[in-house]
Amino acid sequence: MATFLAELYFSRASAGELRDAALRARSAAESMTGEGTPIRYLRAIWLGDEETCFHVYEAGSPELVQEASRRAAIPVERVIEALDVDPWRAPDRAPLLKED
Repeated sequence: MATFLAELYFSRASAGELRDAALRARSAAESMTGEGTPIRYLRAIWLGDEETCFHVYEAGSPELVQEASRRAAIPVERVIEALDVDPWRAPDRAPLLKED
């Protein structure tokens, strides 16, 4: 599975709702996984000065992230594949970069 960022505008006035949105996103991803479509919600990142929020998922495609976001009632602007570099990741896990 690849890592994806679901990007949306999130005003300072809405910042208190971020935890609820993250819980809905996690619940939607767990529901989809239970239905046989693997997707994992990891976390939310909010850039207060930019009023931008990223929900971070592991999924097989951006369309799956769009569907999880729809189910969670999170109005994303776009879904972007991201490279998630974790220096603590065990070496036996998937490679950091795909080989062509």
